[in-house]
Amino acid sequence: MRVSISTSIRRMTGRDPREDGRGASDLEVFYDLVFVVAFSIAGTQLAEYLAQGHYRAAIIGYAIATFASTWAWINFAWFASAFDTDDWIYRLLTLVQMVGVAIIAIGLPPVFASIDAGEHVNLTVVVIGYIVMRVAMIVHWLRAAVQAPEYRATCLVYAGMTAIAQVGWVVVMLVPLLLVPTLIGIGVCMVLELSGPAIAETLVKRTPWHPEHIVERYATLVVITLGEGVVGTVAVLQTLIAKTGWSVETGVLGLSAMGVTFAMWWLYFRLEVGRPLAQQPEKSFSFGYASMPIVIGCAASGAGLHLVAMWIDGQTSIPETALYAAVAVPIAVFCLGTLAMYFHLAGINVLAVPLVIAIVLPLIVGGVLAALGVTLLVPIIVVCLTPVLPVLVVEFAARSSVAKLRR
Repeated sequence: MRVSISTSIRRMTGRDPREDGRGASDLEVFYDLVFVVAFSIAGTQLAEYLAQGHYRAAIIGYAIATFASTWAWINFAWFASAFDTDDWIYRLLTLVQMVGVAIIAIGLPPVFASIDAGEHVNLTVVVIGYIVMRVAMIVHWLRAAVQAPEYRATCLVYAGMTAIAQVGWVVVMLVPLLLVPTLIGIGVCMVLELSGPAIAETLVKRTPWHPEHIVERYATLVVITLGEGVVGTVAVLQTLIAKTGWSVETGVLGLSAMGVTFAMWWLYFRLEVGRPLAQQPEKSFSFGYASMPIVIGCAASGAGLHLVAMWIDGQTSIPETALYAAVAVPIAVFCLGTLAMYFHLAGINVLAVPLVIAIVLPLIVGGVLAALGVTLLVPIIVVCLTPVLPVLVVEFAARSSVAKLRR
């Protein structure tokens, strides 16, 4: 059997935004998997610093780590939706970005450690990895500017704003400032990064991104991130079981972890978050940017369950209310963020109030139980119902609608 391999270079003229059946490519899915490494390391660092009671280092370090990873992913995803050529130049530049993600992942522990020590935030390796990724993106945008005259001005704005932001990151990396001034510098760089697409897409010309493709790309990232949380929790439980054997606590935590992760998946896809984007392309920025907390909360939920496993193993003595918050806050961010995005795109309907109540109720009840000193696993079980109850509401409403139509 003869296999033909094409090495031809294709012109980056822009994809058809109305292309039928457009889905994620194999390369894009492979690209997503590399980000799981960064999320995994960031989640592990978050859990370990929380276990020590070093909340500042845990939260700030995690925010920096996940923003760098998520924003780089977002920028590539929208570019690929508009200009993917899948030729050898495109593939090699994507490989460079994947190398950059790996470098970022390697550089995350020093970020947490330097914040914990009260020193200048050690961003050296992370910024190097980030610049590797962003330089590859600049080359992508410049290539599109040359080969797609219709979108040249837009592509040049993207390339220019990205380059300016990288200069800012280098300054933040090199200037030995204390934590607060460094965070201000990071905030300025973040604004520059986020402003690039806003200027290019609204003030110049919108790139030919594909709505269904973009929605699928975000959904794939959510699934992969949920999977990383399951893998991390199972790995910790495996270590725990190897040391002490099976117990009621390990069984309950394992079932809770699988159940809440499955329910989070069910909620996101049952609501079909992002589906109405094709009819409302003007909401692309709110969808693209506001989905970041959803993904970050999704990743952090695994870290919270990891922390509970460490508590079972006796590796932490922080207050149980803090342990509860480590699980509850990420789940709340994911569920409320998913619900907010759904109603933002699809519009408010009669399910709004029941769904909000279904999400908030377990969070409040679990918090009260934790504050009253009830054994930790009970509040954890309750908070794991946070995505379950809205799923029941949606399914019940769907069945009621079907029943009415049959009458």
